[in-house]
Amino acid sequence: MEKIAIVTDSNSGITQKEAKELGIWVLPMPFSINGTVYFEDINLSQEEFYQHLGADAEISTSQPAVGDVLALWDELLKTFDTLIHIPMSSGLSSSCETAMMLARKYEGKVRVIDNQRISVTQKQAVFDALDLIASGNTADEVEKTLMESKLDASIYIMVDTLKYLLKGGRITPAAAAIGTVLKIKPVLQIQGDKLDAFAKARGTKNGKRMMLEAMAKDIENRFSDDEINLAIAHTCSDDVVNEWKKEVEERFPGYPIVCDRLSLSVSCHIGPGALALACTKKIKTA
Repeated sequence: MEKIAIVTDSNSGITQKEAKELGIWVLPMPFSINGTVYFEDINLSQEEFYQHLGADAEISTSQPAVGDVLALWDELLKTFDTLIHIPMSSGLSSSCETAMMLARKYEGKVRVIDNQRISVTQKQAVFDALDLIASGNTADEVEKTLMESKLDASIYIMVDTLKYLLKGGRITPAAAAIGTVLKIKPVLQIQGDKLDAFAKARGTKNGKRMMLEAMAKDIENRFSDDEINLAIAHTCSDDVVNEWKKEVEERFPGYPIVCDRLSLSVSCHIGPGALALACTKKIKTA
């Protein structure tokens, strides 16, 4: 029977501790903070990251070093026949494209899945892969299923502050100034490979309403009769998240809801206080 290992990166939100419990491997994403390189969940915690962010540190993200990726793959292939590697979306990082290039020399032993996911939807792809393997699917079948379902996901994110969108060059200083005065809360979306604008809300209450309505339309029109997974992602305090979870449960009763922190790579661009709602279509594992 084919022995298959699963590799992902820390953009999935899966910690090193959780990875050991799940029996998978997580590559930590590197961050440069004021010129010093840190690795997510190795020597950089969520709390430390937000302390740096709040202090206006110079923060940039990069992809895992090629040597680190190859070293992990080579070590795992001593024990496993095939690797399923699930990085963050190619539209959000070059790490996926790099992994696909590196995988060519492994002659099919490493399958890089560019299923255009990040954060809670990327995490769900990992869970889907685990379920598929447990159900006896081959690496070919796992790859095929994950790629066929890559667009069966949706994320809406409400940004609390315009500061980080301005800092990243996603909005102009004039737009940021006007938006701050009018208490504009941008709602962003990930529908496939990139983070795009979706709507502008006047205040948090309207932003939440827009996300709930958008998700309801996705469930009705895109996923219709299919079973779905709902998830909340955030860069907020527990009180704020618990209130949002209650609102989501009231709008979508009967769905179990996973609650997780947003990937730090996304958080760099949107800052603290952001709320997100995500949906993925459940896959058939038989």
